[in-house]
Amino acid sequence: MSSESSLSPVVPAHGWHVLHLFYRIEHGQWSILSPEERIAAKTQLTELIQEIRATENTQLLVFSLVSPKADIGFMLLTPDLHTANAFEKRLSLGLGPDVLNPVYSFLSMTEESEYITSSEEYSITLEREQGLKRETPEFEKALSEFQVRMAKYTKDKLYPQLPVWEVICFYPMSKRRAPGQNWYGLTFEERKALMAGHGRVGRQYHGKILQLITGSTGLDDAEWGVTLFAHDTYFIKDIVYKMRFDAVSVNYAEFGDFYIGMMLPLDELFRRVQI
Repeated sequence: MSSESSLSPVVPAHGWHVLHLFYRIEHGQWSILSPEERIAAKTQLTELIQEIRATENTQLLVFSLVSPKADIGFMLLTPDLHTANAFEKRLSLGLGPDVLNPVYSFLSMTEESEYITSSEEYSITLEREQGLKRETPEFEKALSEFQVRMAKYTKDKLYPQLPVWEVICFYPMSKRRAPGQNWYGLTFEERKALMAGHGRVGRQYHGKILQLITGSTGLDDAEWGVTLFAHDTYFIKDIVYKMRFDAVSVNYAEFGDFYIGMMLPLDELFRRVQI
């Protein structure tokens, strides 16, 4: 058994590790490879991608980046940090030495929201807004249906199945700590009320945008990573625009650089990045 395979796994109690990796193709280095070496390099990367996708509880998206910020992007989701680290190193060398130049990376973890409605809060809503009395069949049925929905919601947040929609957008985000605009100086109740309004804006894009927010406090330079999936670039532009007018974003949000990519079959991606 290799020393790497015998290492104790680093698997979080809740959620999985997420790595966003963006590379630029060094075409000068690529151009000096012979035709046979180029074929071997693309075959090597293809086989590595297949290996990663065949790994238990591991997902990998590969996409072409729009604009000169980067050429190829990977989004890797896997439970074990050793696995994430090993695959990240191999992906960097996937086309051979010095061909893929890393230009940006972001490590985060899937997480559930701390602002979700609790069963007790929903019980109060049933009493006040629907006039249902506790311990009645109608009340218990409504509460049970809510708990099933929330269990699925939590599972989807912690252990998502990444969609293969045409467009992917990633950006890092943090909350401000400025005087008079300190998110962490607010009470939990104030933050929860603000996030409820924020969520109402997002729900307007059901079926148009799939959103995955992953936590990176203590793991990377920003506090969250936001990944948006869409069939149409317009809806990415529209949701980010409208979210910026929401009270949470106006007063407390700091956005990093935006990266836009397109999902392509691997052979088409190779042609797109001209290798």
